[in-house]
Amino acid sequence: MNVFHPSARWALLAALGLFSAAAHAVDLVTAYEAALRHDPTKLGADQARVAGRELAVQGDALLRPRISLEAGVNRIHDRSSGNIPPALAPFVSSSATGTVRQAGVVLTQPLYDANASAQKKQLHLQSDLAETQFDHASQDLVQRVSEAYFGVLLAQDALRVAQAEKAALGLQRDRAQARFDVGRSKITDLRETQARYDQVVTKEISARSTLDLRRAEFRETTGLPADSLAGLAADFVPSAPVPSGLEAWQGRGEDHSTLVRAKRSQLEIATAEIGKYRLAGRPTLNLVASYSGTGQSGNLSPLQGMDRRSTGSVGLQFSVPLYAGGGIDSRERESIAKQGQAEQELATARREVRLRVQDAFLAVTTGVSRVASLTESLNSARTALEATTLGRDVGTRTEPDVLDAQQRVFEAELALAQARYDYLLGRVRLSAAAGELNQSDVRNLNGLLASR
Repeated sequence: MNVFHPSARWALLAALGLFSAAAHAVDLVTAYEAALRHDPTKLGADQARVAGRELAVQGDALLRPRISLEAGVNRIHDRSSGNIPPALAPFVSSSATGTVRQAGVVLTQPLYDANASAQKKQLHLQSDLAETQFDHASQDLVQRVSEAYFGVLLAQDALRVAQAEKAALGLQRDRAQARFDVGRSKITDLRETQARYDQVVTKEISARSTLDLRRAEFRETTGLPADSLAGLAADFVPSAPVPSGLEAWQGRGEDHSTLVRAKRSQLEIATAEIGKYRLAGRPTLNLVASYSGTGQSGNLSPLQGMDRRSTGSVGLQFSVPLYAGGGIDSRERESIAKQGQAEQELATARREVRLRVQDAFLAVTTGVSRVASLTESLNSARTALEATTLGRDVGTRTEPDVLDAQQRVFEAELALAQARYDYLLGRVRLSAAAGELNQSDVRNLNGLLASR
């Protein structure tokens, strides 16, 4: 005998993902593309990447020519007293007023500057770090969208199972009431059914609250409503990770993880910082070329400036720093300490990545067997429920026995849904821990959803 009302059966099937989503459902690819345009964290990472690329440009500029324009205007009032030598009398007036104008262009080209070369290398490393941080933000977005998406689906399943359980218990309560009214059931059976019905009402309220929260999280991440998300396909079957060995995944994680890459870049930057201060005391050699023009107006003496004069020069400028108060040596010692710190942080990052990979790898590998086991458990629970219901009808089992069997069915259904989404999120986290999570993973996961 089947104890499920048609409406309850529909809710159960929907909870298991056996019916496709609505015709206009939002899938994972759509959600991810919307998040690319909406999520402020990702948009901020885009701008940080643009800023980081400019660091490389700034580094290149350190060894390129520098050209400056210099100009000035001076107003001169000159009065002199005393005896002027006869030889200068034709050129010097006791009172003169005029304006002197100067303009020139100076080009400086570094020929040897070890410190600037070290700074250039460091700025390029910082630009590479910005790219790594952008990759991390991109992978983080895929993970957050996937978690938000599957979090909504799981919350929907939990609510649907609670509603189906509520409908089934409502029928059981009505049946117990009818049997009690005709004297074929005890008052304890009726009260037991009512108590369980009240409990599932509370469960439904909690499930609805959780669903509202998950939908709000999805909307904040993607900017899309979460009312009609495409669910898992009916033929979804989890598969083992490829490659199948944990060591291979851990090796990929240490090579490609954005966390390890970022810490490796920070170590290289710290090493370059040491080189920068060690080379700060090296001499510098620059090529300096200039061209300037000077002119004056008024009755100023020719000794103060020609009416019009131009000058061009090309030369070498050599500079050797001798003493800077001990600050450079102190900065070098500081940078050496920071290099040691960066080395330890890199080792910590590698250890953390190995543990993350192991955790996600086990979630995927155990998820395959867990889903298979829970599927069998659900089938067994349904068979047991049918047998218990038949036993109650012939008088060998009681109403509480049926309620217990029925509850085991609903618990198995919810556990199976949880296992499926845990497996999917395990796949996402494994790829993220290995530093390989990208848009292709979004498309692969999207292929596991029901077609619209």
